[in-house]
This record gives sequence, C-alpha cells and structure tokens, in this order.
Amino acid sequence: MRTVEWIYLIFNLLMFVGIIGVGRQSQHFRKMVWGGFAISGVLLIIHGVVEGLRWPMIPAYLLTLVPLVVLFTKASTMAQKLGRVRIIATSLLVLVYVVVSIGLPLLFPVFTFAKPAGPYGIGTVSYDWTDSSREELLTSTTGDQRELMVQIWYPTNPEAEGATAPYVNKPEIYGTAFNEVLKLPKLLFSSLSQVKTHAIQEVQLSDAEAKYPVVLFSHGLHGYENQNTFQVEQLVSQGYIVVGINHTYSSLVSVFPDGRVAQFESEGKEGFQQLQFNYMDKLNETWVKDAQFVLDEVEKLAEGDPSGRFIGHMDLDNIGMFGHSFGGATTVQMLMDDPRVKAGMNMDGVLFGEKRIPAEGVGKPFLMMSADSTVAGTSVMSDEEIAAMGTTRPEAEKYYEEVYARYEPVTTGGNYWMELTNTKHLSFSDLYLISPLLEWTQGVDARGTQQLVNDTTIDFFNHYLKGQPLHMDKEVGEHESYSLKKG
Repeated sequence: MRTVEWIYLIFNLLMFVGIIGVGRQSQHFRKMVWGGFAISGVLLIIHGVVEGLRWPMIPAYLLTLVPLVVLFTKASTMAQKLGRVRIIATSLLVLVYVVVSIGLPLLFPVFTFAKPAGPYGIGTVSYDWTDSSREELLTSTTGDQRELMVQIWYPTNPEAEGATAPYVNKPEIYGTAFNEVLKLPKLLFSSLSQVKTHAIQEVQLSDAEAKYPVVLFSHGLHGYENQNTFQVEQLVSQGYIVVGINHTYSSLVSVFPDGRVAQFESEGKEGFQQLQFNYMDKLNETWVKDAQFVLDEVEKLAEGDPSGRFIGHMDLDNIGMFGHSFGGATTVQMLMDDPRVKAGMNMDGVLFGEKRIPAEGVGKPFLMMSADSTVAGTSVMSDEEIAAMGTTRPEAEKYYEEVYARYEPVTTGGNYWMELTNTKHLSFSDLYLISPLLEWTQGVDARGTQQLVNDTTIDFFNHYLKGQPLHMDKEVGEHESYSLKKG
C-alpha cells in the first residue's frame, strides 16, 4: 500500500473503533466525531489528489461517512438494551470491516519496483519504427509494413527531474488484454494506471561516462516491452542503455502513438498447436528480423539522433541481448546470426528458431536461466493440465524429448546454465508483483527471484560488456535457491 493510503486507512479504523467505544453521553463525543470527520475528509482529498482513488479502498472510503451517520441517527433503544449481545455483535462487525478494509488494498495493491541499486537515475523515451523493407503478414491490408513500438531506457543524472513514466501506456487496454489473452481476471489489473516506475520521460542522458553498452530486450510470446521493468531499471542504474522491443501481433498488445491498437494474433492456433516446433521456428524468424531491424535503427540513433541525446553515447562495440521465453529463444538466434551481439541471456525460453546450437556451443558468452518447474516437463503436469492443452501425455513427452535435445549443447564452450528453485515460467517477469494472490497460488517468491535474476544479470553483462570480474564462476554448483552449471 501507498503511504497516504496507510495513514488514511489507519486513521479511519481508529476513528471507527473510537466512535463505537466512546458513549454518546460523553461530554466530548460530538466534538470528537466532527473532528474525526474533518480529518478523514482531508486525508481522503490528499490521497485522491496525490495517489489517486481506487476500488479496493472503497470500504475505507465509506468509513469517512461513519461520523455523519452517527451524528444524524439516534441510538436504538433496543440496541441499548441488548447489552452483551450488542457488544459482541458490534465487535464482530468491526473485526470483519477491519479485515476487509485492510485486506482488499493488500491483495490488490498498486505494486512498486525495487529501488534501483546503481549510481544512475533512469530516463526513457519511446519510438514508433517502421521497417519499410518488410511487409506485415498478419494484417488483412495488402502493403502494410512491419511496425514496432520500441522503448529505450538510459542512464541519467540521479537528481534529474521531470514527468515520471507510467508502467504502461493506456492501462485500460492492457487490463483488457491480460484478461482476453492470458485469461487473468481483469480485476487484478484495475490499479495498473497508478503503477509508477523510476524512469523520467525524455530527460537528458548522463554524461558521467562517454559511452554506455547497449542491451536489447525481447519479451515472451503474449508479453510486452515493459514486462521486465524490474530487471531493466536495475541494469540502467548500473550504466546500460536498454532497448525493449514490442513484437507486434505476437505481444500482449501494441499501442501506437496515434491511438491505433494491435491485438495479439494467434493465427488460429491454440494450446498445444501453438507450441509446435514447425510453427514456432517459423514465427521466430520474424522476431529475429525485428531485433536486427531495431539494432539497425539503434545504430542510426547513435550516429544521428534528432534529439541529440544518444549521438556518440552508445557503445556499439559492446552490445548484449536478453529475453524471456520466446524472446530468450530470439536472443539465442541473434547470438548465432548477428555478429553485433556479443553476449546473451535466455530466461526460460525453449530453443525455438531456425538455427540449432551446434555441438561446439553458441560460440559467444551465453547464460541460460530456467525455472525448475519448466525443466521438469511433464513430470510435474497432471493429466488434466495436459488434456487442457489439447494433447495426450505420450504426445507431450515426445515433445519434451525434442526440447531437451535442443538444450544439450547449452553449456558447451564454457557457458552457463542456472536453474532456479521454486519458480515458474512467469517468475522471470513483472507479473507476480501484480498481486500476492498470484504469488500464493503459484507458490513463488516474486521479489526474492527478481533479486537473484538481477544480481546474475548485472554480473554477467558487467563481465562480458564492461570487462569487470565475473563472480558467477565462484558460484558453480548446488545452492538453496538455485543450481549453476558451467560447460
């Protein structure tokens, strides 16, 4: 919960208990009630202006009216005669209301991101880029060109001031997309518009260093360019420029500056059909071309940014890439296909794509991160879960044989594979911050996992893009929260 919310809620609950506990015959009763109403009203206004009103706080908002109800109603003679029964009933009512008033804001919070640990502040700017060399194949209009939304985060002065960037643009559209695409209750995302990041929009880039390494980020299928803000902000605070790609029609949703919205396009494939290698390998070719195109545009920014912000400040000799799920698979393909990408991380992505990792390995620095539940495959899937995917256990097991075969050369050549315990596929994203309900139902520790992911990400890129000592080598082996292999 947010600061003013806590103050407002606690005051209202104390006022509620106080009004019930103090008899109407008390000399100061009316003054206390009027004073409570005035203070509660002021706190409500401050909360609404500073933080914004939201539905989980409705029970607390109603408490502001309690003094008026008390002042303009007469105590029932019957209620006064009930004695102990009245006290017990009133106490239970208060207890239930306290639980509801505190519980709802906690279960449906306006979530926050951990404070960036590095010395830099964070700036951000978004672009709408069109690849005129490629036709968009997922629209019905002939001649449409491939159009991508791209967000860039970059180091800035920690004292820089300006408008704080929202987590997502058009949060109501994202809330609907979470519901329609991921089948998550829309109620979970009702406070999305009030989520703030640590980034400042279009602020000046820091001149503390001459150049900053550039790292591309590719989201997962059904994901979006901001889905790993927990990770992006920490990287940028350590002196990196991060470029997030929204893969149009494969993302959760794409929102363009002129108001156009591109929804996720399943191409008529659902469940197990959507996971087939022939389909996913082909789709990944589009994602690789997206990443290559974005990298071309980044190079243009480094040479001739119209705003002047990035000119001469991008270290294009030290480019990395990381991605989640399908974006992780895209990262592996970029490592093997594009000489500009020097090092890469795949977070829990099956190795879809045109190219297979050869027996001798990727040939560049590479870190694979996996959730233990993902690599466990069908062994942790019930027959009902497999049936819900539209397949059978034998078919699913055969599918995972190919998955594991593609994983075999991952660590070859001195590369790394980290397996995180008690994690799920979406632990490598912001999603479990949305509500404790998601954490509890999935049995995960969202912030604990994010801290481990961030520490490892920064260690990896600091070594391979900045030449700093690598600490991971000392951590190879089994640990309580993860295991780490090195080839």
